Order: sequence, then structure tokens, then C-alpha cells
Amino acid sequence: MEIVRIFDTTLRDGEQSPGFSMHREEKLQLARQLEQLGVDVIEAGFPIASPGDLDAVRAVAAEIKGCSVAALCRTRREDVEAGLRALEPAAHPRVHVFLATSDLHLKHKLRISREQALDQITTHVRFARERCAEVEFSAEDASRSAMDYLCAVSRAAVEAGATIINLPDTVGYSTPAEYGEIFRRVRAALGDRTGVTLSAHCHDDLGLAVANSLAAVEAGARQVECTINGIGERAGNASLEEIAVALHVRQSHYGCDTHIALEKIYPSSRLLTSITGVSVPPNKAVVGSNAFAHEAGIHQDGILKNPLTYEIIVPEKVGVPARSLVFGKHSGRSALRARLDELGYQATDAELAECYTRATARADANKQVTDRDLLAIIHEVRRGRASAEANAAAR
Repeated sequence: MEIVRIFDTTLRDGEQSPGFSMHREEKLQLARQLEQLGVDVIEAGFPIASPGDLDAVRAVAAEIKGCSVAALCRTRREDVEAGLRALEPAAHPRVHVFLATSDLHLKHKLRISREQALDQITTHVRFARERCAEVEFSAEDASRSAMDYLCAVSRAAVEAGATIINLPDTVGYSTPAEYGEIFRRVRAALGDRTGVTLSAHCHDDLGLAVANSLAAVEAGARQVECTINGIGERAGNASLEEIAVALHVRQSHYGCDTHIALEKIYPSSRLLTSITGVSVPPNKAVVGSNAFAHEAGIHQDGILKNPLTYEIIVPEKVGVPARSLVFGKHSGRSALRARLDELGYQATDAELAECYTRATARADANKQVTDRDLLAIIHEVRRGRASAEANAAAR
């Protein structure tokens, strides 16, 4: 079973999204959780951005020993030097150098030629590699770059000392078929070089970040860059939890797994939401409040008979305490009986029928029926039936 390394960029790309900024202690707290989660690389920040970010990266580098710690740097000497200073205490440092390679970015953002970009990449990757054993190069906007040039850049970066080549879909523009083909072409261009890993970094502007990342894995990528809860610039990054669970559940398809401790996924998600104050949508895959909640009666009946009927992974596997059978207007009697049993009330068939009528009426009015509602309903039903029996006996 091949391993896909998980490069977590929650502390860098994730933090760049509006409303998700973290101070030093919060970064440290989350970094400790990421280490327990089993990520292979923590990208701790962008040291040149500010003295505070450099300090935070250095603090993470000093404390985290179980995985690599990366610092992001532009192809500028001062950036690489700042990254190296921040990574001095790291047990496993990685300098992550990037430069855009699409003609759009070269012309309108950087205002340099392809030749100038290639020279910057070669110079600064070599400079970083002379001072750090592990160097990653990212071709920003790779998915909109000319294929021949992207291949040339990748070869040059490897020859300069990069051992990881990242091909980002920076603006979430690509489709899975297109993105996979990029990796196949670059792999072919690099030949049979040993010790070089291709990496995917996808954004979710078209909702395809996870699909594109998995397409890259199928095409030979053995590192995926992602974030907890999929946070990141604009629509976000590929979600770590979705990629890790997909590779686990579909091992027979992908032939790969990760080092992620799946049971730590949900606690990691909750920690991030507590730090940022931003909750995930209820329908968010794996970690959303509805991910293991079932309301439809047919689904609930199936779950009660065999959870595999409507769950491809048990909630406890990813750290969710338990599934939830939610009673609403679509629910059935099986779920109602099971919930009443859990609340300590073994209803007779007659009581269940009456409770079901009342509960569905309340669900129509209130959309959802809580445990408090169910307790009130069973008490009302039993009081009503006791009163009816007493009246019948009196007559």
C-alpha cells in the first residue's frame, strides 16, 4: 500500500482566508493537534509576511518533532533567509519556494519573462537547498500554465535541488481529467528520477478541490496539500478530512492510504472551529453536524438493521461520538421506537402509534422534534391512556 503524504496548510493558506487569522498561541495549539492527527508536513506560515508570523513559525518549528515543518517563501533571497531563520529549531525543516508560471501571472502580476522566472526559480531553489535538506517548489497557477514550460520549470527546479514539485490549481479552474493529465505529463518529463515527489494543491472555486486532488493521486501525486475543514483563500482549499477518508474508504480503487489517525479528525475540526469561531456547514462531508444524521424513515430503518446500508464509514472511526437518528416529518416508526428506547421508554405498539401521530404533527409544525418533545409526547400519551383506562374502569 503506497502512502500519500498529507501536507497541512491550515496555518498558512487556511489562515489567509478572511476571518481565520490566528495568533501565535492559537497556531501552536492547532499545530500540536495536527501532529497528533498524523499529518506529514505542517506549513506553519509565511515568515517574511510579518515579524509575528516569523515568530509563530519559529515557535511551531521548535515544538513540533513528529513531522516536517514548512515555511513558505517567494523566489527572493530575503524570503528564503527569513524562512531559514524561522525553521532553525525544526527537527525536520522544509523550505517551500514558489513562483507563478502561467503567462497570465508572469505578464500581468510579476511583469517578467519566462526566462527571468526560470532563472529566479533555479537561483532560489539552489540557494535554499544548499542550506536545507528538504526543499519544495510550487509552480503557482500551474493549471493555467503552458504545458511545455511547466515541464521545463519542473525539470529545472529538480536539477536545482527540489525534491518536491507542487503543481497547484491556484484558482480552482481545472477539472479532474485536466488536472490528472498535468501530473502525467510532468511525471513523463521528469523521467525515472528517484526521490522526487509530485504534490497537488487545489482550491475549491468550482467545488472540485477534493476531486482534483484525488485525480492527481490517481496520476501519481504522492503528496496532497489541504486544510482542516477546507478553509483557505476564497472558496477554500481541498479538505483534509475528505481526502483522508476517501483514500481510506476507497483503498481498493486508489491503492493508497495516509498516516492520518482518522479518529482524530472530528476533534481537530472542532478545535479549529473553536479557535476561529467559524462553524462548518451542517452538510459538510465527514465533520458536518448532519454527516452522520439520518431523518428519512427508510434510511433510519436501514441504519438500525445494518449501518452500512446508509453509511460508508462508521462515525466513531473519524472521531464523531455517535450517529444521530433525527425525528422529523420524514421519519418512521422504527427510528421513533429506537429513540424512545434510548430515552428509557419501551413503548407498546399502541403507544408507539399514538406517539408517532403526535410527533409527526409536531414535526410538520416545528420542522424537527427534539428529545424534550419526545419525552413530553410519551408522557402525554401515557397519561391519556391511564386516564382513559381509569374512566373505563369507573364505568
